Amino acid sequence: MRIAFTLCAMTLLAAPPETRKDTTVETLHGVQVPDPYRWLEDQQSPETRAWLKQQDAYMRAYVDKVPRRESIVKRLTEFSRVETKNGFSYHGGRLFHYRRAPEQDQAVLVVRQGLNGKEEVLLDPNTWGGSKSVVVRDYAPDGKRLVYGVQSGGEDEVEIHFYDVDARKEYGPVLPRGRYLSATLLPDGQSVIYSIATPKGPRLYEQKFGAEPSLLFGEDLGPVHIMFASLSAGSRYLQVMVIEGSASQMDRVHVLRMADRKWITINDSIRARFRGDIGGDTFFALTNWNAPLQKIVAVDLNKPEQKYWKVIIPEGKWNIESLSLTGKHLSVFTLENVQPKIRLYSPLGKLVRELPATGAGTASNLSGEWDSDVAFSSFTSVYTPASTHVFSVAKGTRKEFYRTAVPLEKLEIIVEQKWFTSKDGTKVPMFVAHRKDRRLDGKNPTLLYGYGGFNLTETPRFGQIAAWWIEHGGVYAVVNLRGGAEFGEKWHEAGMLANKQNVFDDFIGAAEWLIANKYTTPKQLAIRGGSNGGLLVGAAMTQRPELFGAVSCGIPLLDMVRYHRFKVARYWVPEYGSSEDPAQFAYILKYSPYHNVKPGTQYPATMILSGDNDTRVDPLHARKMTALLQSANGANTPILLHYDTEGGHSGGLPVAKQVENTADELAFLVANVFAR
Repeated sequence: MRIAFTLCAMTLLAAPPETRKDTTVETLHGVQVPDPYRWLEDQQSPETRAWLKQQDAYMRAYVDKVPRRESIVKRLTEFSRVETKNGFSYHGGRLFHYRRAPEQDQAVLVVRQGLNGKEEVLLDPNTWGGSKSVVVRDYAPDGKRLVYGVQSGGEDEVEIHFYDVDARKEYGPVLPRGRYLSATLLPDGQSVIYSIATPKGPRLYEQKFGAEPSLLFGEDLGPVHIMFASLSAGSRYLQVMVIEGSASQMDRVHVLRMADRKWITINDSIRARFRGDIGGDTFFALTNWNAPLQKIVAVDLNKPEQKYWKVIIPEGKWNIESLSLTGKHLSVFTLENVQPKIRLYSPLGKLVRELPATGAGTASNLSGEWDSDVAFSSFTSVYTPASTHVFSVAKGTRKEFYRTAVPLEKLEIIVEQKWFTSKDGTKVPMFVAHRKDRRLDGKNPTLLYGYGGFNLTETPRFGQIAAWWIEHGGVYAVVNLRGGAEFGEKWHEAGMLANKQNVFDDFIGAAEWLIANKYTTPKQLAIRGGSNGGLLVGAAMTQRPELFGAVSCGIPLLDMVRYHRFKVARYWVPEYGSSEDPAQFAYILKYSPYHNVKPGTQYPATMILSGDNDTRVDPLHARKMTALLQSANGANTPILLHYDTEGGHSGGLPVAKQVENTADELAFLVANVFAR
């Protein structure tokens, strides 16, 4: 039994390191905007590197003294040092997937002949040295060759390699490190088509091995665009999708018929999302065009003009989350009151069958190939590790294929959906999980997690911090904020651009509901979020600092006035707006966490997490915000920077390093909300 709230409070706290404050002030649209820590934007300057060493020592002096940290490391190691298998994909009679043995730091790529053949290792990054990880980008249609990326640390950039499965060896050229958006082999195995981000925008190239690449598409695209390309089953068509930012409101879709190299335009003028795939000679599009909850349209590639388009699955009551093509069927995934549901349809839109409900948790749509009967789906929940089922699309049969054997205690866990009213009267749901034997007496350590952006949904899933928290008697909550896709495009739009404050209000409303309904108190309430979720918790703690006992702010966006100038942040302007626009600057400045820190305010204990290799969200946000909070904080609470010089946005760290980092974060949270 793991219920104990007896940790000693850590009251003796050394002062944070001194940080130089300068007098930088920028005038934007007639408004003076101070930026006293702009010098910390220079990641490689000797002064910044010296400051980071001081901050690391300060963080370690605090975290290493948390009495329970050692036991946390032990338990997280038990969670981590288990066999895992995922990424199942069936091509040409071969099953490919990742496998990591308990003692390994990185997953290896394996292949089986058929579903149940012997596993044979193809790629093992554990033997490469360093902290490299492998990312498989694409398979050749026959499963005999594949494209894979080699990624170092947590950066998004990869090197592209090619592998001959039959010969068990690498072949062809190595494409140099870059931000590749897609890469697909042509049937001859000697040519590749790849999309890569450049300073001017994404470009699509075709390259014959041994020759120079030639530009195939995208010369008119700009930095805000993202482009993907993929071959259809049978390699008859190349589908090219161009999206306008990470949460695009405008998708362009073009198709290249490979036989005669004729371009077919599906959409380049309608301002709507068009996501889909090609089955046979039909492009099946999931679109929100005149359908905020989305519909599915069939486009005959022999008659692609809009007048011939057919709506085969109309907009319904619930948002269609995703569409996949498998076994000559359409697999349609919906969220119904944030509960996953999968239905199979014929190519004409006739319902074939509905898959059994999974309950509260995170399920994946069926994943397979148009011309293959084999498909996979996974499921996980807060205290349920991931399991994968294999399906026969034609027969409608399914069986469990793999389950991750995490050594969890045999506990009865309650996962309930609760609804609360946000500031403007909107009803917002969240999932609340805890042990059944937990008394809801208003004194429970509670961890609230959210994201709220980019048309992404948040549903309960297994995570080590959540599992530990629940085992030890805490309450864990996931809130479905506006800005996500839980209830369609209107729900997303209600949390983007000028409506972004709604997301923060929803999150604050969830915290107030948990307190009012006797789950917890402000001093025992911790909040956690990463990336866009880091912006979320940063805004929540600067707007309502008295409401929280601890904040974990991971890989965050915090200086929203300057965010768009760094890394790939131009992709996010359609979601957030930009301070270059006077009207957008006005609402951004009102919530930008870095610009709303007030000297003398009593801020909750805060850990900001980032690392040198984050090539997506620039770690300057974490550095500047740490310095500012440490200077302004009027409370005797720790403001810590957890900065991993090997880490980044995309994972890839060895298991032991992941355990140590997660233990630092969890120990910090435990010290500040379990101890009150």
